[in-house]
Amino acid sequence: MDTNGHTTNGNGHNGPAALAIAEPPHYALLKEKIAILKHERDAIILAHNYQEGAIQDVADFVGDSLGLAQKAQRTPAKVIVFCGVHFMAETAAMLCPDKTVLIPDTAAGCSLADMVIPAQIRAWRREHPDGMVVCYVNTSAAVKAECDYCVTSTNGVKVVEQIPADKEILFVPDYYLGSYLKAKTKRNIHLWKGYCPAHAAILPEQVDELREAHPDAEFLMHPECGCTTKQMHLADQILSTEGMVQHVKRSTNAEFIVATENGLLHRLRTQYPEKRFYPASEYATCHHMQRNTLEKVFLSLVKMQCVVTVDPKIAERAVVPIQRMLDIW
Repeated sequence: MDTNGHTTNGNGHNGPAALAIAEPPHYALLKEKIAILKHERDAIILAHNYQEGAIQDVADFVGDSLGLAQKAQRTPAKVIVFCGVHFMAETAAMLCPDKTVLIPDTAAGCSLADMVIPAQIRAWRREHPDGMVVCYVNTSAAVKAECDYCVTSTNGVKVVEQIPADKEILFVPDYYLGSYLKAKTKRNIHLWKGYCPAHAAILPEQVDELREAHPDAEFLMHPECGCTTKQMHLADQILSTEGMVQHVKRSTNAEFIVATENGLLHRLRTQYPEKRFYPASEYATCHHMQRNTLEKVFLSLVKMQCVVTVDPKIAERAVVPIQRMLDIW
């Protein structure tokens, strides 16, 4: 049974074949211990929307990349346990040099972020000395240090629109988000050929089948989706994860097809139990995000382990495009 009170089948869709999936018995005790440790360490837990439900449940704040960066910058807590992937924790460490930033699992990386390296940015600049480089937040600190602006899927259009119209732009590393920004802003944007494997698993054919099976459901698509270029005109809304949450809050619709990493479904079903949510693909799961577990959150606080740091010389440069983004937004 899902958190809407509906039975679900193996792929998370509403159906008759479901069995309730209960949390392990020790999770209740772990959550109690984590709450005590947070108080003792003066810590805050920030969790991305793609984290497993148990982590979202103990987090002080759950949100998208932009919201997490803003929360990290504003929190008075001395310790930030960042439940997401490594580039997100790096961003928090650079914005909060006076705080200790922990990540439950240092192996929680990002396949998309790994698809571009600093040398490639420098090579493009040599060929386009007057161009501007805009990077998705899904990049390493070393790549951000080579860029002019950073963006998230929430604010990408607004940031690009602030760049002088005569400037050509390189957008890295996500091809699909870049295609979306190019279509929305009509700017001269060079597109990198990177992609998110989890979002690439969302196929147009599956979406078509879901829309036929649930004709009254709104189709919400993240701009990282591999089907964006083919189905952009079919989506009812193209939104960031936080945009999806806020849209569902405003919408009078009762059903939604959600095309993004499936971790978001926990938050949606928790906040809006009266509504139904269908994942666009049962395979849209980020294995890096799932490296973080409740047990690892507990251990990070017990041992104060897996501290995330950024070389000061890189951080000094990388924080510039991040802060430019935050100033615009």
